[in-house]
Amino acid sequence: MKKVLVLCTGNSCRSQIADGYLKHFTQEKAKIYSAGVETHGVNPKAIATMLEDGIDISQNTSNNVLEYGNIDFDYVITVCDNALERCPYFPTNAVKLHCNFPDPAKFVGNEEETKAEFARVREMIKTYCREFVEENL
Repeated sequence: MKKVLVLCTGNSCRSQIADGYLKHFTQEKAKIYSAGVETHGVNPKAIATMLEDGIDISQNTSNNVLEYGNIDFDYVITVCDNALERCPYFPTNAVKLHCNFPDPAKFVGNEEETKAEFARVREMIKTYCREFVEENL
C-alpha cells in the first residue's frame, strides 16, 4: 500500500482538506497522512467547507511532521511554499510534489466572502487530489 504525506505549515486547513480528498479518492488503496511543520489545530472553517462537499474531517488531528520521521513515504506533497521551504529532510526515496494553494484562513472579508474563499480553495485542492490519484495511485 502506498503511503502519502500531505504537508503544510500548520496542518490546519489546506493539508486537512487534501487529506480528506485523498482518503476519499483512494478508497483506502493508500495510507494518507497529513502534517505541518507546526501544529495549529484543525480549522473549523475547513471542517465546514468539507462537510458542504460531503466529507467529514472533524475527527482529524493536527500533527507535526516530526511525528512521521520513521515512515518511508512513497509521496510527499507540500501544499504551501512555506512548508516546502521548511520541510525537514526525510531519509526516503519519496516522490516530492508541490502545489502552492492560497491560504483561505488568511483571507480577509465578511463571513459570506470568507465562506466563498474556502469553497474556492477547496475546489482547487479537490481537483489536484483527484488528478494526483488518477496519475499516481
